[in-house]
Amino acid sequence: MVNDSNFSTGIFLASPNDPPVTVTGPTGSGSLKIADEETFHDITIPHWPAATKPATGNDGHADIVDPTTNIIHSFWGLKQQDGKWTAMLYAWTRLDGRGWADPAHYYQGARATGIPASAGLIRIHEAAAKPQYYSHALTMSLTFNSLSANPAYVFPATSADANAPKLNKGSIPEGSLMMLPPSFDTSKISNEEVRRIAETLKRYGGYVTDANYGTPFVIYAEIGSSANPAPKGWNSTAANELQMIRAGLRRVTGASGWIDGNGKPFTPNQNLNLLSMRGTWTIQTGTGQARFSSWDQAMVFTDSSANTVAVNYSNRGMQTVSWAKPALGSNYKLTAHTTGGAKLRFTVYDQLVGKVVTDTGYLGNGQSVTFTWTANTPKLALYAQSGGANSSAGGELIKAD
Repeated sequence: MVNDSNFSTGIFLASPNDPPVTVTGPTGSGSLKIADEETFHDITIPHWPAATKPATGNDGHADIVDPTTNIIHSFWGLKQQDGKWTAMLYAWTRLDGRGWADPAHYYQGARATGIPASAGLIRIHEAAAKPQYYSHALTMSLTFNSLSANPAYVFPATSADANAPKLNKGSIPEGSLMMLPPSFDTSKISNEEVRRIAETLKRYGGYVTDANYGTPFVIYAEIGSSANPAPKGWNSTAANELQMIRAGLRRVTGASGWIDGNGKPFTPNQNLNLLSMRGTWTIQTGTGQARFSSWDQAMVFTDSSANTVAVNYSNRGMQTVSWAKPALGSNYKLTAHTTGGAKLRFTVYDQLVGKVVTDTGYLGNGQSVTFTWTANTPKLALYAQSGGANSSAGGELIKAD
């Protein structure tokens, strides 16, 4: 099917004049889950469009695009209850980002694969233009007899449905690109919208970004679009022609090259940042206060003296994304990204040998250290040293080989 209603999403454009709104957890169910922080608390969105309306299905998706802050705010289970906004999950991504999460900021949206629900949608204006095909990859879900349990996801996805090991019985991981082969004959498709989708799947394909219950595949379009090939209900012709697409779809397992949105060749980068500053921080020395700011991807000191040091022993600085785990014997480069004179220190304790095997020392903004990964069972310790009030410390860890 093509869903442009209850289980898709709307996209709402925020303006600098829109007021802030605080979103809480579901009534009676505790606090809102902040995906990147792996914590639960309310969150205040700085600009909330009055038109915001979540999808009516159980997923309750809605994405708010805010050019002022350069952020896409993505919600799962969003509702307005008793004059208050509640949601089950909040995640965000950069408006000018790569479209997929990275191993550090591994969950950037409300879809199971960690992307915003708006990613890959057939937009209202696109459908209204009635082109021969849509000029981007589509977003789709498969049901559980198609999706694989191991692996549950592949690059570029960084996550999958939590129930994948229990429910999935097929061979296609989330994150897979599905395409129709060049030989697929679209002239046999009479429904104009089904043919448009087929032409798109021949050129750009569709990424598997989520699971659904009981439908072989679902293509998602923006709520309110005219992309549904059966807007008045069951249409046997459209259904049969969507089944033709189902029979023709194949997973892409290799490519001779890739073309970006501007038509230029590029190589997808898998050497992405591994290091996050999430987790529990405690003040080791000094009297200042500090917190992890997901929007800054850094530890932010709010009112501290320059000698305040915070430490994070939680071992959540590296999420175990399956295709991005550190490799023994490979070289890695840590670069500090700090402001206000703050510094970052990174250590790795190998629990197997019982000692610290890597210690970068304190690094200022732009300073780097390259080291060989030797830890079999690593436990990280991150240290952030304040440069004063409003200083911050973050970093990037990438493979140097």
